[in-house]
Amino acid sequence: MKKKLILSLLLLTTTVANADEFKTKAKSAFLIDFDSGAEIVTKNADMLMPPSSMIKLMTLAVLFDELKAGNITMDTRFPVGENADYRRPEWYPASKICLVTGQTITVRDLILGLIVLSGGDASMVVAEKLGGTEEAFTVKMTEKARSIGMEQSTFGNASGLPNPNNLMTSRELAILGQHLISDYPDIYPLFATKRFEFTEHHTDWCKEWGRTHTVNYNKLLFKMRGADGMKTGHTTDGGYGMVASAKVGGRRLIGVINGFNGKGHDALANEMKKLLEHGFTTTTNKTFFQPGDKIADVPVWYGKQKTVVATVEKPFTATLDKDTGLDGVRVLVRYNEPIAAPVKEGDKIGEIIAEKNGDVIVRAPVVAKDTVKKIQFLGRVFQNIKVIFGWE
Repeated sequence: MKKKLILSLLLLTTTVANADEFKTKAKSAFLIDFDSGAEIVTKNADMLMPPSSMIKLMTLAVLFDELKAGNITMDTRFPVGENADYRRPEWYPASKICLVTGQTITVRDLILGLIVLSGGDASMVVAEKLGGTEEAFTVKMTEKARSIGMEQSTFGNASGLPNPNNLMTSRELAILGQHLISDYPDIYPLFATKRFEFTEHHTDWCKEWGRTHTVNYNKLLFKMRGADGMKTGHTTDGGYGMVASAKVGGRRLIGVINGFNGKGHDALANEMKKLLEHGFTTTTNKTFFQPGDKIADVPVWYGKQKTVVATVEKPFTATLDKDTGLDGVRVLVRYNEPIAAPVKEGDKIGEIIAEKNGDVIVRAPVVAKDTVKKIQFLGRVFQNIKVIFGWE
């Protein structure tokens, strides 16, 4: 039997009323709340555009997977091939660490070189080490993208240099940002690095280059309280872009801007600061249930316990317009009753939803808080007899 339990009357929204009030000259802009996933600002969020160096976030994601799997460490050294040599013409106008053929570089320096210096040569080193060739590495980038729900993005290289196959949407860049924050908590703090000086240059020209190129292109880190990443990009045709995250008062927002034609990275940072501050000042979060909270007791058939507690996997949070606050709509939990044993901790047993005017506006799975084992055969027979004779 389908069970529907009305929990309370609350206003929950996934699209915030003030979203249309933010104006930007960028071709695309997207702002979401990290916890609730609510979209606060959307402008051409699903338009495929060249991501320029923001594509390096996917290069890093593939590299981070290797670290997470234990296949490499931060101290592992990758060889620099001739395609990553700074003297190649494609790297002359590009951002780089300044590497030469034959040297090696630690994974930690590659990561910081990608984050802080936006090193195109570093992206080539990663691509050739993990993929064999840059072309083969773009297949890994695509596979990674699809595995985290990025269905439209395509990749022509690992650096973001102009390529017709380098196309991403602001929405999918935000998905990638969420993934980097949530899935690599031990690595993500490196995105807040303001300065990085590479100390293993092999030519005098590179030593001078390295002395004068140490500051993160992400100027938001210097301009906004709570900003802690992520990546900028720029090409002549595509303009400026940025994926950014900031955490203020325990609440995190992720913003994306692309196709911005301001004057340099400072102007880009100012525009992103306006976007993020708009989100923080016009909206607020309300968490209704935390993991482990009891939402309902769900009956279990053939279980050693008669019920199992339904809870949530992650905080059930809504992003609300500060001006309107809470209004009344229905919040319910739905599940099939009874659930057949055995039930394992973490099994999905229903969903919690919010409805407004009959439309579902927020939903999340509810899961079993504990494990409930199945009773033995004789116990099941006796339980059937009790049901037949109405003893329960």
